[in-house]
Amino acid sequence: MTYNERCIQEALYLIKYKTTVRETAKAFNVSKSTVHKDVTDRLKKANVKLYYKVKEILDENFSVRHIRGGEATRRKYAKIKKPDEKMP
Repeated sequence: MTYNERCIQEALYLIKYKTTVRETAKAFNVSKSTVHKDVTDRLKKANVKLYYKVKEILDENFSVRHIRGGEATRRKYAKIKKPDEKMP
């Protein structure tokens, strides 16, 4: 599979399932850096229309990134129970 074929396949997957770069990377067994480079730089040269569709999803993911991070942190600390703090 060439770079162009891979970036188009990643773009179609990202659009179809509205996934993040990390989720797409896991599905294609490549690094998130590779997916990001594929769907930004290489895709723009391979298929401009597809690039703009992917760009919309990436922009949306970027705009809610801080919310996703906050939710993950909240879930993490919800699992950790704090011991009762008693003063001697």
